[in-house]
Amino acid sequence: MKTILEELYNGNLYPSELIVSKDPKYRPLNKRISEILAIWKKKLSEDDYNQLETLLDLRSQSSSMEATESFVCGFRLGALIMIEVLSGKEEFLRGEE
Repeated sequence: MKTILEELYNGNLYPSELIVSKDPKYRPLNKRISEILAIWKKKLSEDDYNQLETLLDLRSQSSSMEATESFVCGFRLGALIMIEVLSGKEEFLRGEE
């Protein structure tokens, strides 16, 4: 079995593809979005609907950028916490000076 570092080096880790909300409201929400888009597709002209899809695609790209930054920030914060925890371990050792 390959290590995480080997998988990272080989470009085989894609955390964003593994993230799926476990919130029970997630799938019904996405189903509702699809239903509403179907309604708008019937109501709008083809050009107007294409503009709506473009807007939604741009919003999705923006959300993806925010998610990426949140991941990076969270990862850095976690690493900093680990550094602090590991560098402060002497405080808990008795009898060693």
